[in-house]
Amino acid sequence: MIRKLLILALAFGFTSCNQERETNANARLSYFDVKGFFSKEINRLRLSNPIVEKTVSVNGVSENRKIKIADWEKELAVFTNADINKASWQGEFKVTVDHQLTIYSSANKKIPVKKILITHQQAKVAKIEIIVENKNILFQSVDTLRYAPGLFYEIKKLQKIRFLKQKSYHIVGKLE
Repeated sequence: MIRKLLILALAFGFTSCNQERETNANARLSYFDVKGFFSKEINRLRLSNPIVEKTVSVNGVSENRKIKIADWEKELAVFTNADINKASWQGEFKVTVDHQLTIYSSANKKIPVKKILITHQQAKVAKIEIIVENKNILFQSVDTLRYAPGLFYEIKKLQKIRFLKQKSYHIVGKLE
């Protein structure tokens, strides 16, 4: 019995150490906090629960509907996944600041997030554009992601798989 309690106490101790390390890591972000920004947006959208006029196009064939998004985390996952604050990517992004525009860019072939453009208005994020490229021997894709808080989100994807036709996807969600 004492052995089980000791093991349980050690497990809690290790867990609390990991959480503290994660908090410290988040406090030392090198670049814009894409993941944190979209987590806040997901929570805001979950609470406001807006109607979305959503258009989905695959290879030019479109469908348009007005819907309520049930899972904003899933809907905006592609944006959240474009986080550039990974420990192995520190120092890999060039940062250019010009008045209301901040640009993060990387030429490293191993980093799929190539560019993030953040437009600011009155010290708030007005628009984010993210370019993600994945390429290997069999597969090539380019994603262009755009988001304007309270207005719209857009996902464009060009995908080429070797020996198959190129596919294009285009999703636009206008918030009402």
